[in-house]
Amino acid sequence: MKHFAYAILLILLASSCISNKRITYLQNLPGNEVIDIDEFIPYANVEYKYVLQPFDIVDIDFASSDPELTEAFTFQGTKNIRGGMMGAGGGGDLFYFTGYSIDELGFIELPKLGKIHIAGLTENQAKVKVQEAINEYFKDDVFVKLRTAGIRYTTIGEFGASGTHVILRNRATIFDALASAGESNILAKRNKLFVIRQYDGGTKIHQINLHDRALLASPFYFIQPNDILYLEPMKIRQFGNADNLSSSLQLFATFLASGLLIFGLVRGSL
Repeated sequence: MKHFAYAILLILLASSCISNKRITYLQNLPGNEVIDIDEFIPYANVEYKYVLQPFDIVDIDFASSDPELTEAFTFQGTKNIRGGMMGAGGGGDLFYFTGYSIDELGFIELPKLGKIHIAGLTENQAKVKVQEAINEYFKDDVFVKLRTAGIRYTTIGEFGASGTHVILRNRATIFDALASAGESNILAKRNKLFVIRQYDGGTKIHQINLHDRALLASPFYFIQPNDILYLEPMKIRQFGNADNLSSSLQLFATFLASGLLIFGLVRGSL
């Protein structure tokens, strides 16, 4: 009976441990071309240029040596909203109130200029197109600045914080996204991170392995606006979550060890 109880205790203790191989990022897995830790790893041969899509929001600002020229292109209160929300830490969400939404056909509508089709263009191409449209009115007297509302993405599943996040940069890696969302749960399947990415006219689901050092040279090393990241839980998830599983198993093991000690003392005294 005692040997059987000890065997059960050892099994419980072993099951409460998760191998480092299941939680360590960027391992040198078999088959990787990358071997040396100091080896230079070039980015994937994929041009990192996000193209604007319907329902994206872009911020467009105008500047001129003559402020009266830009008044016709500025909505009332927009400047106050920008200043107020930036002061309050509004971040990328301020563009929802001050920016221009691309409609389902790919157009934005600007005062005086009317509708301009910018879906399918990069930020710089869209800026040039708007600049050309405004030059028809003011030649080269007005300067246009156009940008997207940072990189907005969504995390669901075994993340530290699920939800929508915004990184106010033009480029961000998958690890920037993980860090911003609160690193992945210890029970997450890091070898099965699903990236749901929007393309022109549809969506694709990609699976990447965060354990694999080859990720650094893959086309999914950089995230794109509107990406959805989903992390599956390990099967052990059914017994508890990462916050209480280890403590629960340790507590159970402690009670079992105490019970076995008492049982042994009582039996020895008989």
